[in-house]
Amino acid sequence: MRWALWGAALLGVAAVLYIIAQASTKPEPPVVSTGPKAETPAAAGLMSKWSTEAAGQPPTDYVFYNDAGKPTRIADFKGKVVVMNVWATWCAPCKIEMPTLAKLQAAYRREPVEVVAVSIDSESAAAAAKLFIASNDPLKFYHDREMKLPFKTTPPIPGAPTTIVYGKDGREIGRVAGEADWAGPEARALIDRALAAD
Repeated sequence: MRWALWGAALLGVAAVLYIIAQASTKPEPPVVSTGPKAETPAAAGLMSKWSTEAAGQPPTDYVFYNDAGKPTRIADFKGKVVVMNVWATWCAPCKIEMPTLAKLQAAYRREPVEVVAVSIDSESAAAAAKLFIASNDPLKFYHDREMKLPFKTTPPIPGAPTTIVYGKDGREIGRVAGEADWAGPEARALIDRALAAD
């Protein structure tokens, strides 16, 4: 009986030592990332993304098309502060920020400010893009049928959404790559400065 108790005790000690040894040598299970947390426009921090690297650049003369199918260039808006947004229906951040661009346009409806949201959707998705813009009144529909505008801009646009602000002289003031809040005070201050510039 005594030998049985000693044997059970030794087995218990061995089991405890085994568990401790396993815990100290077994790595922690990997943490699986589900991707970055989606930013909301309010959290995007427009000025933290604002780049003036290409300031002073003239706009591309690349042609895109307005709602009526008329060829349009950024230079056609010279004399206005132009907020050109490159977007697509397949781009979730683009769709999230679009209402803020609509609010920006509405806030400056009596000023020489034009928000030009250019869709780089394919021809087959153009109808859906047009409907989406119609739901973001007072924005107008513009379409890059050949989807080449990002490559024709200097420097090239890295992805959608990207927004470039041009001054009244037609030259670039700066740009934001990625989603941002265009209805907030940072955007208003930016546009006000552009309007005040000679």
